[in-house]
Amino acid sequence: MQTKIGFAGMTHLGLISAVSASEKGFHVVCFDPDVKLINTLIKFEPLISEPQLIELMIKNHERLCFTSDPKELQKCAVVYAAPDISTNDQGQSDLSGINQLLDVIFGVVTKKNVVVVLSQVPPGFTRSKQDNNRTLYYQVETLIFGQAINRALLPERYIVGCSNPRDALPEPYLHFLQAHNCPIIPMHYESAELAKISINMCLVASVTTANTLAELCEQIGADWAEIIPALRLDKRIGQYAYLNPGLGISGGNLERDLVTAISYANQHGTDDSLVKACLANSQRRKNWIWETFKNHGISKEQNKRIGILGLTYKENTHSLKNSPALVFLSQLAGWNVIAYDPSAASNALPNHMTRASSALEVLRGAEVLVLATAWPEFRCIDMEMLLENMTGRVVLDPFGMLDGAEMKANGFDYFRLGTTF
Repeated sequence: MQTKIGFAGMTHLGLISAVSASEKGFHVVCFDPDVKLINTLIKFEPLISEPQLIELMIKNHERLCFTSDPKELQKCAVVYAAPDISTNDQGQSDLSGINQLLDVIFGVVTKKNVVVVLSQVPPGFTRSKQDNNRTLYYQVETLIFGQAINRALLPERYIVGCSNPRDALPEPYLHFLQAHNCPIIPMHYESAELAKISINMCLVASVTTANTLAELCEQIGADWAEIIPALRLDKRIGQYAYLNPGLGISGGNLERDLVTAISYANQHGTDDSLVKACLANSQRRKNWIWETFKNHGISKEQNKRIGILGLTYKENTHSLKNSPALVFLSQLAGWNVIAYDPSAASNALPNHMTRASSALEVLRGAEVLVLATAWPEFRCIDMEMLLENMTGRVVLDPFGMLDGAEMKANGFDYFRLGTTF
């Protein structure tokens, strides 16, 4: 008999994980207490944007059961608690949602049902939920916005937090994990919970290093893009290292882990100077657009039209959490601003801007153009479009979406992270 898997919490993490499990051939119960949310999913109208998501929901609809009845979870050999954990502006997690959902799950399942906490929680959380009447595990999630389906279908490894990692995993749970054909690493609850933070800390360190040196390149005439290939060929760093400079750390998850690390360091008297340095560097680079814009000598009194392409914190997501574009927009109250993003949620956008319906609409009449998010479609903007539509010749392109040499050859003042033109 096919193992049935349950996922509770149909926000980003839970929905992506459930649909990916159905693509692997499992029958999946998709539970959320929000009836309205479930009804949208039944109609294949998810509230999140991810490549392949809707296509896989339709393809695997016979294996997906969307429900607001928690008793359906009783039919599942494995039940994942997988709501998104929101953070506030200080990067602190709100655990009320996962606590409430676990109360619902524990109220309907028995010890024969394996319950797995998939949401990111602080060290000590899972053990606090364990008792002799529960079969409870913690599993590290490593989804990336915009790449979530691929990450769920092709995981690099599974890190599993256990009460006792020497004990064999329950057969239904092991069967599900083995279907993904990757290493399975059992460890104590606290080690697995800290492993998630450790992964993100290493990523942040790479990002901070890249941003620090890219900023130096901008001042001394070096080009960070020329240096990256040399670093990728160093086996101690590697081809998959996070080496591209960016506009600070955004999205909420990485910030949360930095704040958690500082909190635990304060509690236990350990060193947090590296973490604080990463946060400081992130804030500095978030201001790159504004500082570059301001240093170019543009003033509000000139009444220039500012065009912004991209508002989400990165491409292939609808999330605006800690977006550098919004940091820049917060400095532009009173300016003539028009912006376009193919996916950004409109309810979180400031009022002092015009929302365009296309990139071309932003280009028309723009005196300054800012490409604030690296959406792939922006690479289709060519020189003819810029010359025909822009009235100014200033372009801030932090991620190098356009050809900098061509921009300079056509008389543009062009700015990119990690180099000077």
